[in-house]
Amino acid sequence: MSIYGPYEETLNNILADVEQQLAEWNDHQLAANQPKLYEHLIGRVKTPASMAEKCRRKGYPESTAAALRQCRDAVGVRLVCNFISDITRCLSLIEQADWCTVVKKKDYITNAKPNGYRSYHLILDVVEPYEDVDGQRPGHFFVEVQLRTIAMDSWASLEHEIKYKHHVANPERISKELKRCADQLASCDIQMQTIRQLVQEGERDK
Repeated sequence: MSIYGPYEETLNNILADVEQQLAEWNDHQLAANQPKLYEHLIGRVKTPASMAEKCRRKGYPESTAAALRQCRDAVGVRLVCNFISDITRCLSLIEQADWCTVVKKKDYITNAKPNGYRSYHLILDVVEPYEDVDGQRPGHFFVEVQLRTIAMDSWASLEHEIKYKHHVANPERISKELKRCADQLASCDIQMQTIRQLVQEGERDK
């Protein structure tokens, strides 16, 4: 039986609901002649096997309660944005939303990981009209949200491909090169943000 027990379908419904909320925000921004919030959205429910492995790795019981309460990333959404300022806009909307509460933040953009990884992570407590593992209805479910620029997302995908799917003959050199590449991409993000601001200021001055 799945580690999610009777909640596996519920988790897929929650993912669909959250994706719809975010898509509606994007549509509202475009309708108001504002730049789109994100370039694309990727959502997933962690596979039962992956969740069971995480529970073992963390020393949690392999139970539905541990999967949905101690682990808080059964449902995950990644928003890939064009500019750093779009991440800030997404954060503002999420923090003001009435359908969720931010319970944890990790800013790996301001404080990048030692390997160069950059992203903004949020854990949301989302209220949904389904019974949760504690027997509450409406229920509370955790959703992880990751916010990245296209450059950050490209680096993370390539880093994963290089380091986790292949044998690396020279790991120290590879790590140094990946870190250097991450720093260069971060510099490009800042430069692109500056260019965007200059363009927007020029349009306001017309």
